[in-house]
Amino acid sequence: MIEIKNVSKWYGPVQVLNDCSVNINKGDVVVVCGPSGSGKSTLIKTVNGLEPIQKGNITVDGVPLHDPSTDLPKLRSRVGMVFQHFELFPHLSVTENLTIAQIKVLGRSADDAKVRGLKMLDRVGLMAHKDKFPGQLSGGQQQRVAIARALSMDPVVMLFDEPTSALDPEMVGEVLDVMVSLAKEGMTMMVVTHEMGFARKVASRVIFIDVGGRILEDCSKDEFFGNPDGRQPRTKDFLNKILQH
Repeated sequence: MIEIKNVSKWYGPVQVLNDCSVNINKGDVVVVCGPSGSGKSTLIKTVNGLEPIQKGNITVDGVPLHDPSTDLPKLRSRVGMVFQHFELFPHLSVTENLTIAQIKVLGRSADDAKVRGLKMLDRVGLMAHKDKFPGQLSGGQQQRVAIARALSMDPVVMLFDEPTSALDPEMVGEVLDVMVSLAKEGMTMMVVTHEMGFARKVASRVIFIDVGGRILEDCSKDEFFGNPDGRQPRTKDFLNKILQH
């Protein structure tokens, strides 16, 4: 579903991704973790072209991302993206937030877009809030609306960029519950997160990136959590710090 091959990226003289290669198959739930500033969010944003790369190739569902002939907006419409800070339109109602991209990007009728959007809103348990504005919702509710909005576009893959890091601890669970159920339904997912409990529960694989944007680990969750002695010293150090709390 996603092939990232020898991808490198620089911001000026600073290299933020260093020869990264990852293959993600249909139905995989891949958790990307690592210290702050390691390039996790940058890596996930390269998958739908939000961050340009200087070297390497990325293919999504058979479509080469950086081929000049590729219709990027069309490809992006099939790659659901959920950001850290929700990115909902504050002046639009929840229903309007769910339908605007379907109408403008996918060319759906307003009625069809509303049917699909409300179905996904119900899917995340928020049908009662369809006429509210984002500012009237809690952070956890806003993030669930953002997930419903992404799902309304019928994505082939979902990308999550630290979807719970801006939330109060009480709200984290309601967002993770939605993501767990998506994973169980077979949605292909790439998730940048510090929620190791989520990784242990649903990840099929864990990727660990260290500062400098180099992938040190790409292994099953059982190998990652269950065999720390078989990991790189840097990974072992990271695991020791986060798993003792």
